[in-house]
Amino acid sequence: MAQDTQQTAPVSLDRADSRLRHDQGLRGALRGFIDQVRSGDLGMLPVVIGLILISTVFTILNPVFLAPNNLVNLLFDAAAVGLIALGVVCVLLLGEIDLSIGSMSGLASAMVGVLWVQAGLPLPLTILAVVLTGALVGAVYGLLRNAFEMPSFVATLSGLLALLGLQLYLLGPTGSINLPFSSSLVRFGQILILPAWVSYLLAVLPGLLIITGGLQNGQKRRAAGLSAPGLSVTITKAAALSAALIFAVYYLELGRGVPLIFGVFTLFVVALNYALTRTRWGRSMFAVGGNAEAARRSGINVRRIRLSAFVICSALAALGGVFAAARLASASQQAGTGDVNLNAIAAAVIGGTSLFGGRGSAWSALLGVIVIMAISNGLTLLNLSSSLRYMITGAVLAIAVIVDSLARRSRASHGRA
Repeated sequence: MAQDTQQTAPVSLDRADSRLRHDQGLRGALRGFIDQVRSGDLGMLPVVIGLILISTVFTILNPVFLAPNNLVNLLFDAAAVGLIALGVVCVLLLGEIDLSIGSMSGLASAMVGVLWVQAGLPLPLTILAVVLTGALVGAVYGLLRNAFEMPSFVATLSGLLALLGLQLYLLGPTGSINLPFSSSLVRFGQILILPAWVSYLLAVLPGLLIITGGLQNGQKRRAAGLSAPGLSVTITKAAALSAALIFAVYYLELGRGVPLIFGVFTLFVVALNYALTRTRWGRSMFAVGGNAEAARRSGINVRRIRLSAFVICSALAALGGVFAAARLASASQQAGTGDVNLNAIAAAVIGGTSLFGGRGSAWSALLGVIVIMAISNGLTLLNLSSSLRYMITGAVLAIAVIVDSLARRSRASHGRA
């Protein structure tokens, strides 16, 4: 009897290992995704479904919406707001807010006009001065938050008014400065397209990075005695993403192609995503956003993390203002006003970044701004008034916040269970 037990035990262990390996395959990954959604961790699922619905509705109402060249124009328009939204992600991760991003971008465009066009400063130095100004403004917000516990809502609202006044002062009585149409900056914002081979290479690159990162992560987990996702899961994710991106590039190449300005914005997204997911600073951002007191007790310098978030947000808002000036070929009093604040914050939230802090990603800015620009572009094609565009965009933002709140409540109840 003892001998039979010894003979069947390895067989049972082999079967358990086989089931474990099976669970780590595609079926296990699908089951894990379903459990994740049920627990309230929706990830980017709502924004993907939203994009499909928006595209379907606007295409039915006006088939021009999905025309290649219209999508190319959409990407040209999305880059500036997307870059500003990328900075918003940083402050939202901490549960903070920056209401002056629109005014900061408007001031940045005015500085481009004054320093580059009127004063004759070289363009690279002008852009550097603009970005450093944005970083300085963000540092002031961070210091006010850290030293005086001033709510970021109040500090940045005060900054909004101050930056708007400075913008009007720089532009003077004319209120507008035109940028040279033949300049590299304007061509960057309106004309330049990535070569097709570069676009296809960039489309394949994320899939290769997923496979490389998956293999490295799997080796580290197995070396630590932990379970790791099966190779089939990693390959399937990489293949699906690569196929979608290659098709997107192919479709855009039927028109003008992928805008260079959007490609540069995507590089910023990739860089911030790496910083948030692969560095100590990024892990500290999520820790502070989840529970600042617990992060402080664990040895994280909460004040430094807050300061860095405001600096990055304001600096990216300034660079977004440079992109906007390049797109419009001018610096005017209207730059940074209107719906810039709404669109940038809405893009971050719609893309999946939580207003309550602790949850979000750099990719949420990219997906969210595409949703916002798709709505704006579709309504423009339908010749609807700007009043309706504001109301519809506001409704979409409200729905995104409601989804975020419900998901947060679901995660809390699931955690208690």
